[in-house]
Amino acid sequence: MRLDKYLKVSRIIKRRTVANEACDAGRVSVNGKAAKPSAEVAVGDVLEIRMGARLLRVRVTNTSEHATKASAADMYEALP
Repeated sequence: MRLDKYLKVSRIIKRRTVANEACDAGRVSVNGKAAKPSAEVAVGDVLEIRMGARLLRVRVTNTSEHATKASAADMYEALP
């Protein structure tokens, strides 16, 4: 699954265009490497998203194409 779509479907970032902009600005990395919006995301990958002064680290646990609001949080696990 594309990184920008994953960020939107999992509701880590609310809109796909905002996810694209974050990736283009270098604020998103996959497994420690800066990633483009078209980067492929697989189960087990570690994502780091920098939003302002905050750093969010998550591990991908599911890459379903559609998720309800209730099941979106099950698509990743937060890391310290």
